[in-house]
Amino acid sequence: MTTQRALIVGMGVGGLATALRLHEIGWETVIVERAAGRRSAGYFIALFNTGRAAAQRLGVLDAIGDRLDPTTETYDIDRSGGRRRGMGYGDIPAQPSLMLRGDVETALYEAVEPLTEIRYSTGPVAIDEHPDGVDVTLRTTAGDVHTDATEQFDLVVGADGLRSTVRRLHFGPDSDYVQPFHHIIGAAILNSAVPGFRRNDSIVLAEPGRSAWVFAFANHQPTVLFNYRTTHEDTEFGRPPIESLRRAFGPEPAGAVLENLLQQYEEADEYLFDSTHQVTMPSWHTGRVVLLGDAAWCLTLYSGMGASTALAGADLLGTSLQRNPGALTRGLREWEQKLRPFVHIHQQSGRREGLPTFVPQTPRDKLTRTITQTLAGSPVTTRAMKAFIARQGRGKFIDIAAA
Repeated sequence: MTTQRALIVGMGVGGLATALRLHEIGWETVIVERAAGRRSAGYFIALFNTGRAAAQRLGVLDAIGDRLDPTTETYDIDRSGGRRRGMGYGDIPAQPSLMLRGDVETALYEAVEPLTEIRYSTGPVAIDEHPDGVDVTLRTTAGDVHTDATEQFDLVVGADGLRSTVRRLHFGPDSDYVQPFHHIIGAAILNSAVPGFRRNDSIVLAEPGRSAWVFAFANHQPTVLFNYRTTHEDTEFGRPPIESLRRAFGPEPAGAVLENLLQQYEEADEYLFDSTHQVTMPSWHTGRVVLLGDAAWCLTLYSGMGASTALAGADLLGTSLQRNPGALTRGLREWEQKLRPFVHIHQQSGRREGLPTFVPQTPRDKLTRTITQTLAGSPVTTRAMKAFIARQGRGKFIDIAAA
């Protein structure tokens, strides 16, 4: 039998995991990445049981590691300097592994790099699907010079993120599928500990419509994540990010902690400043073209399941294709039928529970959060809350690719 050939667009978690899984089932893979090289380490992510099970099968779980520091304390704070003990990730019953995005990508890259062809500064400009394959015109950029070449593949996997080129070329414009959350995020790695706190302390400042989170790690500087609600995204991008952040968190005085976080964000060598969206599509595939990860469903950071679902989706894709040799369309259909209910749960969770958790939407949300965090200081209440959360979460963090 002729070896089947897949083009994977995007070298993030989903793209690298897909290349690794398809190689395991005998496919030849080519990864194209529009950037000129690998990305930086990135910012905070959590890996739940769903993602850990997939990473284990892919053979990269140990290499990914876990930066959860058992000595971390989490504090809810206000601008005036008040603080109270809060519940952190270490208190979640289905305790996730904590890491930077780059920890996952590096583990996958080191496993994939000897097995696949990787082309940087390259991306698709045309996709033509037909019964015998997919003709893809790829553009490679070197300085101001663009070189186009058309190649044929048996399968194209769009793992190229929220603003997917594959989705736009093959499925339609972003406006058909990308749903705005009307929130802006800003993230950076802190160069120093926040005054008055240890380097391994996590901090949450949550106010109606805006919040600042500091995530602590073992063996790494903490990261800060700003969130705020807006009805005019274009205006937010029309000025320097730090100016938009200061406007969003004003006009009240920032206070010592928030001011330090804003200053460190402004001085950071690299930072993220972006809007948040979900992707909703009636189907993630056609006959030979499939979308995966944020390109297909973008759970948003408020679900906490983006990396886990990208890993599990890639793992399940390989399993579904392996179970349907010579029947690519059927394999993709079975893959989507099994995965879609799981994704739907976490898209809903991101909207209904995740967003108000990260950014209280109303004064009532803020009051609820304050009461919850106060009660968390009681050992009896903590045990009851953990039991409740475990019951609510049962079945959500499942091994979707098993058997």
